[in-house]
Amino acid sequence: MIFTDNLKFFSIALVLVSATTWGANFLGQGLEEFFLGREWASNPKILAAQANQMEFARLVRNSKPLRNRATADLKIDAKAAISILLNNQGGEKILFEKNSQEPLPIASLSKLMTVDVILKNYDLSREIVITKEAVAQEENFGKLRVGDILTVEQLLYPLLMESSNDAAFALANDYDGVAEKIFVSMMNEDAQSLGLGNTHFVNSSGLDPETQEPKENINISSARDLSQLTQQLLKTPLVWKILSTPKINLYGETLISTNKLLGKVSGIIGGKTGYTDTALGCFVLVLEAPNGKGRIINVILGAQDRFSEMEKLINWTNQAYLW
Repeated sequence: MIFTDNLKFFSIALVLVSATTWGANFLGQGLEEFFLGREWASNPKILAAQANQMEFARLVRNSKPLRNRATADLKIDAKAAISILLNNQGGEKILFEKNSQEPLPIASLSKLMTVDVILKNYDLSREIVITKEAVAQEENFGKLRVGDILTVEQLLYPLLMESSNDAAFALANDYDGVAEKIFVSMMNEDAQSLGLGNTHFVNSSGLDPETQEPKENINISSARDLSQLTQQLLKTPLVWKILSTPKINLYGETLISTNKLLGKVSGIIGGKTGYTDTALGCFVLVLEAPNGKGRIINVILGAQDRFSEMEKLINWTNQAYLW
């Protein structure tokens, strides 16, 4: 009887807390919060878990955050964006989206698919000789020299940290001695296998074509597709070890990450940037969710200032939900 009475008091307390927290904003929140509150008050598993405080804390941690209607809707200047929470039980919740299904140029975010193909098909200890053609690629990020011999794993660092087009070319042209064309076909096959219907690649780097060509001759994807690709890459810790590294001297050259939010924003798991004149600023960033509720994948496409837009999105999701 004492345990039953405690459960009743706990149930009543939950309802009262829910009413206090959500009451002022209830009409604007719709039914989602209402039904979640009812579930908390009536679900015997949740009530029983109160008897075990650690289990109850885990259930609270894994629950989805509720929209705080006291915070206005976000207006973002990027062409497209998405923010998705992956909770600790593998569930998803879209926190924000704008034109998330629209195919857009993605610049060096293409290299995320380059990495996925490499991880599935290459021996990371394999050595690759840097050629004159690789070094001739636009820009000199990664600081590679003709004749350098680096392993596949070593080349992933300049590829992801500095977005090296030289590294992308060297890797894509060293798959069983075939040209980049075969590698790009593998990228598109990979996209298809992952269900990325708004994604298509024409090169491994994300560079714009040298001449004005139709849109289909530029690497494109959508914010939603890129969030799904990011989920795939989250299965490989090495990728996020690299994408969370601000600076490293790996082969006699100091590599510096293009992610300016490293060390500035707390909770970053890793991020990849991209920019071309056609795509403008692009950014994928993965963070720890507040209060240990999982991980958040943020994608920004087509921004004049990808870093300020990303910070705006991060700050808004922190404030616009009851974590």
